[in-house]
Amino acid sequence: MNYTEEYLKEARAIIDRLDVSAVEEMARNLSDIRDRGGRLFFLGVGGGAAAASHAVNDFRKLAGFEAYAPTDNIAEFTARANDEGWESVFAGWLKGSRLKPEDAVFVFSVGGGDRERGISANLTEAVDYAKSVGAKVFGIVGRDGGYTARKADACLVVPTVNPATVTPQTEAFQAVISHLLVSHPLLRKSKGKWESVED
Repeated sequence: MNYTEEYLKEARAIIDRLDVSAVEEMARNLSDIRDRGGRLFFLGVGGGAAAASHAVNDFRKLAGFEAYAPTDNIAEFTARANDEGWESVFAGWLKGSRLKPEDAVFVFSVGGGDRERGISANLTEAVDYAKSVGAKVFGIVGRDGGYTARKADACLVVPTVNPATVTPQTEAFQAVISHLLVSHPLLRKSKGKWESVED
C-alpha cells in the first residue's frame, strides 16, 4: 500500500470512529447561542488559526452568527503577545471583547492544551476565562483532547488512528466538521453559492 492509500485508509477509519453525538450536541448548543444573540469566538494557532479564520467566514455568512477570531487582527494579536505575554494573548483579547455568558469560545487545536506541561497555555487560559464568565466552550481537537476536551461543554476529539499523522488528520477533520456544522439543518441560514445555482 502506498502512502496515499494508507493516508486515505486512516481518514476512512477516523470517519467510522467519530463521535456523532458530540457533533450533534455542538449543533444544538450553537443553535441556542445564536438564538439568544450570543457571539462566537474561534481560537487556534498555526493550522488552528487558519481553521478559525475560515470558520468565522462560514459561520457569519452561512449560519448567521456574529463571529470573530483574534488571529484575524494580527496587529492587536501581536501587540498583546509582545506586551502581555503569549500565555494570556487569547484571554486578554476575550476580555477586551467583553465576553459574556451568552457567548461561546470555539477551540481548534491538535492537543487541546496541557496546563501541567505548559503546552498551549494561551488556550488553557482562554478556556478558563470563558468558563469564569459563564460562556460556553466548544472544541475540535485531536489526541486525547487535552484541557479543551476536559473543560468544554461540547467537544469532538478526532480519533488517533496513526500517531505519525495526528496533526494533518486532526486539522483536516476540523475543516470537515466545521463545514458539517454550518450546513447542519439546525444552523444553516443560507446556502453556499454552488448549492443555490441551478443546473
